Amino acid sequence: MTDNKLAIIVLAAGQGTRMKSRLPKVLHPISGRPLVGHVLTTASRLGAERIEVVVRHERDRVVAVLSEHYPDAVVVDQDEIPGTGRAVQIAVDALPDDFSGDVLVLSGDVPLLEVDTLQALLEAHRGASAAATVLSALLDDPTGYGRVIRDASGTVSRIVEQKDATAAEAAVAEINAGVYVFRASALRTFLAKVDQNNAQGEMYLTDVIGLLREAQETVAAEIAVDTAATFGVNDRVQLAEAGRVLNARIVRRWQREGVTIVDPATTWIDDDAKLAPDVTILPNTIISGATVVESGATIGPDTSLLDCEVGTDAVIRRTDATLAVIGAGATVGPFAYLRPGTVLGANGKIGTFVETKNSQIGEGSKVPHLSYIGDTTIGERVNLGAGAITANYDDLVKHRTEIGDEVHTGSHNVFVAPVRIGDGAKTGAGAVVRKASPLVPWP
Repeated sequence: MTDNKLAIIVLAAGQGTRMKSRLPKVLHPISGRPLVGHVLTTASRLGAERIEVVVRHERDRVVAVLSEHYPDAVVVDQDEIPGTGRAVQIAVDALPDDFSGDVLVLSGDVPLLEVDTLQALLEAHRGASAAATVLSALLDDPTGYGRVIRDASGTVSRIVEQKDATAAEAAVAEINAGVYVFRASALRTFLAKVDQNNAQGEMYLTDVIGLLREAQETVAAEIAVDTAATFGVNDRVQLAEAGRVLNARIVRRWQREGVTIVDPATTWIDDDAKLAPDVTILPNTIISGATVVESGATIGPDTSLLDCEVGTDAVIRRTDATLAVIGAGATVGPFAYLRPGTVLGANGKIGTFVETKNSQIGEGSKVPHLSYIGDTTIGERVNLGAGAITANYDDLVKHRTEIGDEVHTGSHNVFVAPVRIGDGAKTGAGAVVRKASPLVPWP
């Protein structure tokens, strides 16, 4: 979808004091992305001509994340005048002078919006030829939200913030989701008329709605079908709730794509993870980052994968793995720890109480139990006995161990790197290998 008559402004300047955190509110993560990242990901799918992000609190930290992950977003700095109205005013001033389309305003702390909801909002706005359209929702408990106040005919007359609401207004169940579409020309004109005469001493963007109505302009409201889409995050309780709702969506999506998820309540999957049909996810499993799992693999129970690649029909049980590659038909665990750089070949095995790091284990090779394999290259069809250790560190630098094909070692072997073990070599129990035997040369 491409919409050359749409600009999007994302408000991400607030401090978020109720989070009680050193981290800016919009950078708190759920489902593998910061809150503002979810908003920008959705916004990018609308095909807008321009996306701007207004920043202020911890500006450099927020901009660093935007630059790395969302480089197409245009950063706009808010000045010392407080309020959403001022933030939008500065962002509108940063638009090209000849821009004459619609301006969609989103909040960086409302992460559950989906493309369908925003498209419906835009269609309602344009269908009504409105100067402004508000996304609203009906909540059983509207506490904390601005209220959408309608007149006797049902037309939106104004939006009242909680702190400025009368008792009758506070009893209204229809809330403002903090998402708006404005005709750009109307927004420019009426933002200039907004003052700071309110309980907070801020320029409220919502005041534009009342000014538009006084000028007899059309103001519409689109009630969101999915109330969760309007869920804003102001504290850690709401952060957790938003994460739960988003994760439930992700789990449901993969179930519909053919993934078996035995216990959705204890399965957490990041938004960037990819799962193939016929994958099985067992309880208490976390699939994080850009993890990719191929068809037929079984993950869990009690497993955490971060940025891993898992091959077809692999089985991973009670394992913690980061930046690891597990080949087709391989088995891992239970109680294995795979650190970055681990590559396990097809039909290989990393077994019980095994830790690996920066090591390549060849096709059909096995490290069954009670071992540490670090900075090691292992060939094909190797079997390391219980308690194998590749001693890679000499207190100054780390060295590599290289083990050839079809090597079989006894229990409790230590390989003191740097060392090479040739193809077909065998070692006895308790051996400490400091150099390769000349009888078994490295090929």
